[in-house]
Amino acid sequence: MSIFHNYPLWSSLIAIGLAQFLKIPIHFFTHRAWKWGLLFSTGGMPSSHSAAVTGLATSIGLSEGFASSYFSIATIFAVIVMFDAAGVRRHAGKHAALLNVLLEDFNMMKEELKLLRFKPEHEKREQLKELLGHKPIEVLIGAWLGIILAIGLGYLFEF
Repeated sequence: MSIFHNYPLWSSLIAIGLAQFLKIPIHFFTHRAWKWGLLFSTGGMPSSHSAAVTGLATSIGLSEGFASSYFSIATIFAVIVMFDAAGVRRHAGKHAALLNVLLEDFNMMKEELKLLRFKPEHEKREQLKELLGHKPIEVLIGAWLGIILAIGLGYLFEF
């Protein structure tokens, strides 16, 4: 099988691309602003990680059989990735948001103290990335996107 006929690979890659692309119009409809940077960002609706791993597992199940070892491996991989996206990465994003608030408060207090003694600015302020993980609904929608896409592509690849 050539790489161009690798149904599980293309299901996963197309699922990632489609999920990343869909973040832009979804953000527009919810915030009334275009944010093209979402095409290359983590987090948000839908989860491209979930779309990729469910697309992979579904396409392997359809092509190799749902009783195959390959499907079992892909399914466990999918569960771990989706759990991580909705759990650990989401909490890391919440921590980043809290640290950003603390950093902002600290810098504001530092500016007030500068009024007492003049000191040159020598520090660059960089905020932490807060949008790391996903809400459970974002993971679920991403998972459904991957499954539906894999089934649709299955007809093209004639699994």
